[in-house]
Parts: sequence; C-alpha cells; structure tokens
Amino acid sequence: MSSARSSDHAVGLATAARDVAEAGSNRSVHQVRTEEDLLTVRHAVRAATLRAGFSIVDQTRVVTAASELARNAYIHGGGGTVTIDYLMARGTAGLRLTITDDGPGIADVGAALTDGFTTGAGLGHGLGGARRLMTDFELQTVPGRGTTVIATRWASR
Repeated sequence: MSSARSSDHAVGLATAARDVAEAGSNRSVHQVRTEEDLLTVRHAVRAATLRAGFSIVDQTRVVTAASELARNAYIHGGGGTVTIDYLMARGTAGLRLTITDDGPGIADVGAALTDGFTTGAGLGHGLGGARRLMTDFELQTVPGRGTTVIATRWASR
C-alpha cells in the first residue's frame, strides 16, 4: 500500500479490482469500548448482511470476522470503532468493515496472521481466520499508534 511508511507494517490481500460504488449514506459507525459494544457490533453486522442480501453462509462468515476483529480492537487495542459500509459493484452487493483502534499496534504482522500465534489467552486464530473469511483484507499498523483493518466481503451468487 502506498500510504505505508517504512516503519509501518501493512498487509493487503485483494482478490480482484472492482469498480466499487459506495451506496450513498449507507454507513454506520459503532464504538467498541465495552463487552456490550461487541454484541451491538455483532447485531449491526448481522443486520447489514441481511440488508445486503447475503446467503446464510456469507452472513456467518462476515459476522464471525467482524466479531473477531472487533474483539481484537477491544482487547488488544483498548477499544476503537467498527464502520460498516454498503457497497455495490457490477450488480453485486458487498460490505466493507473498517476496524480501527489507537492501541499499541502490531509489532510482527506476519506472526500475528499465523494460526496459533497469540499475545493473549485466545487460540490465535482470530486475525488469520478473519482474513480467510473475507474477500479482501488490508491491515495497517504502526507500532505505538494503532491498527486499522479494512475487510470486504461480496455476496456470493
């Protein structure tokens, strides 16, 4: 990514370039400061997948990824925000989740994306698992300045 500085860590995974249109005012922003906020985010993402017409399998993928990423922002980042954007490209609906925190950042992105790696009490599958569940996945982190994950899923046909 061009915006990453040499001291920054960035990982991007984009499966296809698309002509993407953001659907007007179809954006919601949710704070992640408490355990209850995690449940609110989960419900908001579930509602967004329904509104976008996602299959039950895709609904589950997106909600699971959102839950993992929001929990990471809460636990490791000390809280943050989850923004949900509705997208449309070539007649296909999509959702983009942007999860941002102002925490300590990730010192070793490669390790953090490896299954089994954890700095807490979890199993270490959250970040890598979220990446696999989404169509596009971008991670930007600066040690000492926080982390942003932008993850997009397009509805299956």
